[in-house]
Formats: sequence, structure tokens, C-alpha cells
Amino acid sequence: MWYVKNALTRKNLMALTGLFLSFFLIIHLFGNLQLLLPEAEAKLQYNWYSDLLADNILIKIIAMVLYLCILLHTLDAIYLTVKSKKAKGLGYVKDRRGRASKWYSRNMMFLGSIVFLFLVIHFKDFWYQFKFGELPLDANGNKDLYTLVIKAFDQLWYVIVYVIAIIALGYHLLHGVFSAHRTLGLYHPIYSKIVKYLGMAYTIIMTIGYIIIPIFIYLNR
Repeated sequence: MWYVKNALTRKNLMALTGLFLSFFLIIHLFGNLQLLLPEAEAKLQYNWYSDLLADNILIKIIAMVLYLCILLHTLDAIYLTVKSKKAKGLGYVKDRRGRASKWYSRNMMFLGSIVFLFLVIHFKDFWYQFKFGELPLDANGNKDLYTLVIKAFDQLWYVIVYVIAIIALGYHLLHGVFSAHRTLGLYHPIYSKIVKYLGMAYTIIMTIGYIIIPIFIYLNR
């Protein structure tokens, strides 16, 4: 009984943190789309935007919540996966779950691991450099994060890794967004299909939106 209650609490927490992270992806995408502007305009606009977020106390609070959500979402996913395997046992000769569920719903941990490893790289290359590195300043006196991003996307291997990670994120979202609503009890035959289709539309927009940025930058340079 303790495990059931504990698992339900952790599933609810994972659903809430996942939905918060999904909402953050929208805001982050809008910011990154500035990279598609003409180079001179994009540089000043993107650096101004980044500097504005860094100095805003409200954004700093949201950022702390973001970091906490990433940590809790990851730890809960690991805990629930391990507990689930222990509860089911490892003695199955053949896994027939493919008949009843999509492959990405059965591999959420694997997809999430790809996304998490990419986040580590992403934070190291951009967030850490912006916060603690010695970046040059642009014409307006803001840290030149734009040039750092452009240099990263000038490298084909980085673009490939980025695209793979975003595709993994897309499949993770495809199952996660709908699953989170069900976990929180927001399930009803009348609007469950609406939630499912909205989740699919959201996933497609996020996936394509993030993928076109590095590809566009690489091909245009």
C-alpha cells in the first residue's frame, strides 16, 4: 500500500513537472526563433533578449523552478522505472506489449535519457558559458551569446546531435503530454481525443520549430 501511494504521488509530480517543462519549451522556442532573423539584427536582438532574461528577478525565479523541475522529473522517472521493473520481475521470456502500446511509450526512459544527456551538453556549451564564461560584448554592450550559438551550429556534428535529441524529445512529448493529463485525472471520453490531437499538434510544432533553427543556420553559412 505504501508503494502504491508513493508511486501515485511521484507520477503526479512527474506529470506536473513535465507539463511545466512543456510550457517552457514554447517560451524558449520563441526566443530561439530570433536566430532566424537577418544576421546583424539577430545578433543584437538575441543578445539583448538573453541579457534581459539574465537580469530579470522574475525570470531568475522561473529559472530556479525550471532547474528543480528538470531534476525532479529525471529522478522520479528513474525511481518509477526501477520500481516498475522490480514489481513486474525480469522473468518474461518475450515482451508482447508492442501489440497494445506504441514503441515510444515503452521507451520513455531511453528517450528521456537522450534528452537529459543533450541538456547536459547544452547547459555546458551555452548556459555555463553565458553565466560564468568570458564572452565578448556586442555593439550594445551585451554578452555576445549569439556568436557562441552560431559557432556551435556551424559544426555539422553538433547539428546532427541537436536534431537527434529534438526528435527524441518529440517522441517523448508525444506520449508524455497526453499521459500527464491522464495521470492528473483530466481524462474523459468526450475531450480525451481533443487533448490527444492538441498534444500531437504541440509536439509537431515544437519538434519542427527547434529542428529548423540549427539546420537553417548551418545551410545559410
